[in-house]
Amino acid sequence: MYQPVVPASGLTGWRFLQRTYDSQFASFNQSTVLQRDTEYFADKISEISSAEELVSDRRLLSVALGAFGLQDDINNRYFIQKVLEEGTASSDTLAVRLSDSRYQDLSDAFGFGPAASNQIGTGNFAEDIIARYKAASFEVAAGTQDNALRIALYAQRELPELAARDASINTKWFTVLSDPPMRELFERAFNLPSSIGQIDIDQQLGVFKDRAVSVFGTDDLAMFDDPDMVQDAITKFIVRDQLSALDASMSGSSIALTLLQG
Repeated sequence: MYQPVVPASGLTGWRFLQRTYDSQFASFNQSTVLQRDTEYFADKISEISSAEELVSDRRLLSVALGAFGLQDDINNRYFIQKVLEEGTASSDTLAVRLSDSRYQDLSDAFGFGPAASNQIGTGNFAEDIIARYKAASFEVAAGTQDNALRIALYAQRELPELAARDASINTKWFTVLSDPPMRELFERAFNLPSSIGQIDIDQQLGVFKDRAVSVFGTDDLAMFDDPDMVQDAITKFIVRDQLSALDASMSGSSIALTLLQG
């Protein structure tokens, strides 16, 4: 499969990837494996009428999970079946109780749960899932060289959608806090420790909103309907990530020097 070309890590790599994204993404989509999997999904998904049928077809499930960044759950068939079957209508369903909101997105997209409507075959369902799968797969490929680039690409895709949602400011922030890649982007951009996740969720909300006002001038995530604001957030994240990696590298060198001198 085509591997994205990234000549450097950090901000230099990100800017190169930005300039070459369209051509690299087009080349990536020409991959025989990717084309075979997406064509199979397009041909077969209309035959699926239940969560059990979906998880029983590994090739279909691979595309479905990959579209939501959940490809690591490919072998957790019973778990995914439960996520899909229970839906998200009740607060005690598995998808809702999980800290990762991508499971809710997956369940809502297919609509197998109670009080939901099966979405397979409606509108551009297959095309939308395939488009998400292709984008997410490219992000994963880029992340094998620099995981910060994977998160940056994900944020570039997801932040405008989050900004456009008809939801309150707090609801949007709770979405950020429950979305691992998005959360990591803001934690790093705001220079917050990952241990902040151990405090009460409402306290976390207050901290993130305060930092947003300090860094961006507002805590309203609708600001990310502006592409320049999206790039500003990504740049802050990547720079902080580079500084963190540099600090870790220097600390390691200092330890090694001390050991050698001893």
